[in-house]
Amino acid sequence: MGMKKRTKVSAEFSMSSLTDIIFLLLIFFMLTSSMVVPNALNLKMPGKSSKTTNQPKYPPTEIKITRDGTYYLNGKKSTRTTIEKTVNKLKRERSKFSMVVIPDDNVANEKVVAILDIAYRYQVDAIMTDPK
Repeated sequence: MGMKKRTKVSAEFSMSSLTDIIFLLLIFFMLTSSMVVPNALNLKMPGKSSKTTNQPKYPPTEIKITRDGTYYLNGKKSTRTTIEKTVNKLKRERSKFSMVVIPDDNVANEKVVAILDIAYRYQVDAIMTDPK
């Protein structure tokens, strides 16, 4: 009797192990992405929805930053600690306090961010103009 053995190789691929790995990777990236907290400033961008017509009681405090990193608070040369003390004092005295940050053209970003960080910490409305 000449019976032949059937030794055919199956070309099937099991997808169950691959879906397990993909599922575990998905869970891993979902968990790790929720733990990442961006370190950024909360900026309010100008928009058309603002319809305030009332003028502020006090003019905004101007902080100018020159190219060499010198700060000017309302036209007077100042330091960052002096600016922080002044902002803290004005925030306690006035209910609504705002300031305008005017950087020069080639100012280091750290100098501008330091002033905006002071405004953020004391919850002061800060507006930054285009570099001049």
